[in-house]
Amino acid sequence: MLGTADVMAFVATKDAERAKTFYAQTLGLRLIADERYALVFDANGTMLRVQKVRQVHPAPYTALGWKVSDIRGTVRALIDKGVTFLQIGFPGQDALGIWAADDGTMVAWFKDPDGNTLSLSQFPASPLQSNEKDTAPAGVTVRFRPGALGA
Repeated sequence: MLGTADVMAFVATKDAERAKTFYAQTLGLRLIADERYALVFDANGTMLRVQKVRQVHPAPYTALGWKVSDIRGTVRALIDKGVTFLQIGFPGQDALGIWAADDGTMVAWFKDPDGNTLSLSQFPASPLQSNEKDTAPAGVTVRFRPGALGA
């Protein structure tokens, strides 16, 4: 039913101007609109609506995350723009704040100005992450086990 519909992402802010600066200038997202109830950004083809609220109640987990191909380079670039990465305390987390999971996934967490937890993730190379078009030869059916691609 919703498999062909576009997904949107939401976070909240109590200071729209500060959020606008952070998401546009620090993170590099394109501002589409500054509406009465939300700032609307283009997050690489996904609509991100930063809702304007009186009080933010940040979740104790990641609210938004980005899949990146070079987590170390991205972390360093964001540090240069003033972003502080969180030290979560997981074994294997390095001085930059990048945690390496047993499967090779690397994750780094940071907060937006309202305290929403954001993350960067770099996944181990897989056939679905190549730059080539993901198509199977004619007559070949590709099936995935549930959970095979991770959460």
